[in-house]
Formats: sequence, C-alpha cells, structure tokens
Amino acid sequence: MHQPSPPSPPAHAALPQREFVVMMALVMALNALAIDAMLPALPAMAAQLGAPDANAQQLVISVYFFGLGAGALVHGPLADRFGRRRVILWSMAGYFCAALASGLAPDWTLLLVIRFIHGLFGAAMGVVSTAIVRDRTQGDEMARLLSMIFLIFMIVPIIAPTIGQGVLLVADWRWIFLLLAVMSIIMGLWIYRRLPETLAPEDVLPFKPTVMAKSWAAVATHRSATAYMLGSAIAVGANFGFLNSSQQIIAGHFGRGDIFPLAFACVAGGLAVANYSNSKLVLRFGARRVSQTALLSFILLSVVQWWLAGKGETLPVFIAIVTLNMSMVGFIAANFSSIAMEPFGHIAGTASSFQNAVRTFVAAGLGVVIGQAYDGSTVPLAQGYLFCGILALLVVLWGERGRLFTRPNPPRLPIPRA
Repeated sequence: MHQPSPPSPPAHAALPQREFVVMMALVMALNALAIDAMLPALPAMAAQLGAPDANAQQLVISVYFFGLGAGALVHGPLADRFGRRRVILWSMAGYFCAALASGLAPDWTLLLVIRFIHGLFGAAMGVVSTAIVRDRTQGDEMARLLSMIFLIFMIVPIIAPTIGQGVLLVADWRWIFLLLAVMSIIMGLWIYRRLPETLAPEDVLPFKPTVMAKSWAAVATHRSATAYMLGSAIAVGANFGFLNSSQQIIAGHFGRGDIFPLAFACVAGGLAVANYSNSKLVLRFGARRVSQTALLSFILLSVVQWWLAGKGETLPVFIAIVTLNMSMVGFIAANFSSIAMEPFGHIAGTASSFQNAVRTFVAAGLGVVIGQAYDGSTVPLAQGYLFCGILALLVVLWGERGRLFTRPNPPRLPIPRA
C-alpha cells in the first residue's frame, strides 16, 4: 500500500550538527522558559487573580505539565504522518497564541485552563524534537547527542527565574507571557528557514487509530523500554516536586526570596554539569551503566537529604544536597530516555509521543503530590526524593530481569501496519 510522503522541505543543505544541536536545545527550552520564568511571579499571580490558598500557586506549573502530557499523545502520530517540520511549525503558532492569552487572563480559573492549552502546544517542542534526533542517530550516540542538547537547553532553566524576576522589576507579571510569545516567533522563523524534513518517506505512517493503537501497544509491551520510560518518569517526578515547591521553600521556609533566582540557578546548574559529563561518559561506559550508577547515587543522596531535613539544615546545605540530587537526575533522564527509544526507530514519532505522554503524566502527578505535601519544612521533599529513587530502581530491576550494568544492543522492532 502506498504511504503518503511528508511535505518537501525547502531546498537547502542538511543542517550542520552544531546548529542542529543548538536549535533542538532552544526549541525544547521554550517549555523550560514557560515553566521556570513563572516561578518568581507565582505569588503575584495568585494574589491578583484570587487563588484559593498558598499551595494553589503551584498549579500554574502543574497544569502546564499535564497539558504537555496530553499533547504528547497527539503530536507524535501527527509528526509520523505529516512530517516533523510541519507539525512543529503549527505547534509553534499555537504556543504563541496561548502565551498571549495567558497574559490576558482575567481570573485564576481561566489562567489555569489557558496554561493547560499552552502545554498542549508546548508538548510538540519535546516530542517532535526527540523524534528528529532519533531520525538522525541512535543508541549511545543518540544519548550523547541528547546530552549535548540538554547541556545547552539547561542554560534556560538556570537563567529563567532571573529573567522572570527581571521582568517583574520593570513590569507586571503578564509581560513574562509576552516574552514567551516573542521567543516562539523567533524560533518559528529559524525552523522555517533552516530545518529540513528528517522523516524518511518509507517511515511515514497513516494517521489512523488502529495504527496508533498498534504502535502504542508495541511500545507499552516492550518490557525494557517500558521500565526505562517509567523509571525516568519517576526520577523526574521528584524534581517536579522540587520545582513546584521551590519558591515556597526558599522564600517561605528559609525566608530568602530575594535570592531565589540565584538559588534556583545553582540547583539547575547541577543538571547542566551532569549533561555535559554524560556526553563524555556515555560512549565510553554505555547508557545503562552510567544511568544506573546515577540512580543508586540518587537513592543514597536522598537518605542523606532526609536526615539533613530532620536536623533543620541551612539554606546553603539544602541547595548543595538538592543540586547533587538534581545532577543525578540529569544522568538518569537523558540515558533512560535514549534506552527507552532505542527499539523504535521506524515509529520514532509515535513512540516518542507515547513515552513523553506517560513520562509527563507520571512525573507531573508525583510532582503534584510532593509539592502539595509542603508543610513549611523540607521534610516532604526529602521523603519524595527517596520514595521516587527506590521506586525507579525497582522498575528498572523488573525491566532488566534483575541485571544491572549491562550494555546490550537491542534489535529494532518492525513497523505496525493497519
């Protein structure tokens, strides 16, 4: 049966790797900017729009994550049918409109609804970008490339709260959303001019529920891929818990809201260092060995974090231990994601879509539970980190049938057909 081909890209040479890495990193960073730049403004948003309680301000972040999860289910199959380039450009336009609408929201409920829609379009930035990377490479090389992308991407979470704080010094919080809209225009123009289509004509899949269901079933029933997909989600869920409650912990518990952007930058810097190190280590030792070592270290650090929380640690000590744990998640996330995608080269868009959706829903759910448990201390966060670390290890042990530190080369699965 003849399969439809994706739209032809503009006539220009293939994107050089350096430009490709920077482009993919900044596309993904639009989501980080839509999340982390909000953090200093959460109290002002909640107060002006009438949020019901202090912990409710976290929902500005959480509902965006749930939008990311829901959107991820759609963008992958669309990208497998119509091509990566077209889907990401249309999504960029939707991101622009939702950013403007968020800045004009007249009440708390409507802001949360628009933030969910914003996340629906933002999901393409992660899903389609991951599929594009998988189109170009695979295996440990894919893990290395993702680490390079994440390294540049992590610059945005480091500086995003400072950007948000800077906007608040000269304007209302609504102008943060205008900044997001402007950034989406810039990225959309860059993609339109420079990004060629990476989906091979023979890998185009019809946009049919039966094909999508078969593809999702292929992903969900692959034991190892499912384990690493869930393991990544659980580990990232701990960080979502920190993200949701970070402003309250630093400004409320420690009483240092004045240095919140700097404190957050230190923590986010741990992820950047981890991704840079991972890009060097993964080709030598393999994605499994590096990430599984990081997971065990994450658990040990979480035990220390819980003990320190019970002792009433100072802000510098808290920042140091969370930064170390954040760096372990950096090793875990890139490699677990790469391992989970390895078997699905011929359905990369749909596989990336399904895996991103599951990861985001699980991580966002855990993040909400950990964040809403905030009680004026750092103990709930420490407990959440330890719980997530142990659960992620159990899931990986199930997926690997009790074996750790191996370096297999799994075969590629066939393409599901209608």
